[in-house]
Amino acid sequence: MSQRKNRLDLKSYYDGILNGDRLILSKAITLIESSLPEDQELADLLIQKILPHSGKSLRLGITGVPGAGKSAFIESFGSMLVNTGMKIAVLPIDPSSRYSKGSILGDKTRMEKLSSHPNAFIRPSASGGMLGGVTSRTQEAILLCEAAGFNLIFIETVGVGQSEVKISDLTDLVLLLLVAGTGDELQTLKKGIMEVADIFIVSKTDGENMERALEYAKGIKQSLSYLSKDSVQVFNCSSETQYGLEEIWDYIKKAESNSRHDGSLNQRRMQQNYFWLVGIIDQMLHNEFYKNEEVQNNFIIMKDSVMKGEISAQEAAKQLFNIFKGKGH
Repeated sequence: MSQRKNRLDLKSYYDGILNGDRLILSKAITLIESSLPEDQELADLLIQKILPHSGKSLRLGITGVPGAGKSAFIESFGSMLVNTGMKIAVLPIDPSSRYSKGSILGDKTRMEKLSSHPNAFIRPSASGGMLGGVTSRTQEAILLCEAAGFNLIFIETVGVGQSEVKISDLTDLVLLLLVAGTGDELQTLKKGIMEVADIFIVSKTDGENMERALEYAKGIKQSLSYLSKDSVQVFNCSSETQYGLEEIWDYIKKAESNSRHDGSLNQRRMQQNYFWLVGIIDQMLHNEFYKNEEVQNNFIIMKDSVMKGEISAQEAAKQLFNIFKGKGH
């Protein structure tokens, strides 16, 4: 009910976004996240209309080990950059929210300074648990933010699972935050995130931890050389003192300039548009499958049979899919 009541018309969304109205932008992101068919129809029209005004930002993915201080890094790094006149949007994503069925809470309060700045926009949202949904909904939120004039967009992974790998399907550069510990965290990092990370950052390089963090960064460089990843840069930083942040930004700007010049950024964006297409198709098929009346009627029976070991999951899935193909729309 509230969704219908709060819905604007296409022109109001479009004009508000192009004028950089953050309230309208927030409402537009709510619209694209809605599962109501009438909202989805309007959202599709809006995305198509703003598409020519998108694509000009730099998209940075932020991921990392637990305790590395991702939000603190974005708060400190982002605050430094908005003070130079940049407009920054932060879009945390959390596929693990499927278990709590809620949005990510606390990101705005953890980034209190940045969220209150007129050049910043922070919009936490849940994905509903579908990785394809993460990709398509976040991709669309990025486009809306770009059309609203934000020229730097942070995508922060907050959850668990494959979100760290999916982040490379949405961004131009992936920053992996680490923290100096007693063991070698590189041993515990998933292979996927090791492959997609473009920049390694050892955070909390300050106070009594300074020397240990600097040594840890040296060890990471050695480990990366063994893995034939010499091109990946390793930095130290402190969100408390802003140590290393300017150096990181200088490198990011140089990497962006090079990738725009040699065409690799354009190639990456084209590949991401393909992933966006596939993600939406996956989501559509998923929705149609579970909405199918015959599938619904047989699903409980099949589920019970699989749980009791009377039929294999493969066979049950095949039978349900055949029902879908025969009776589906």
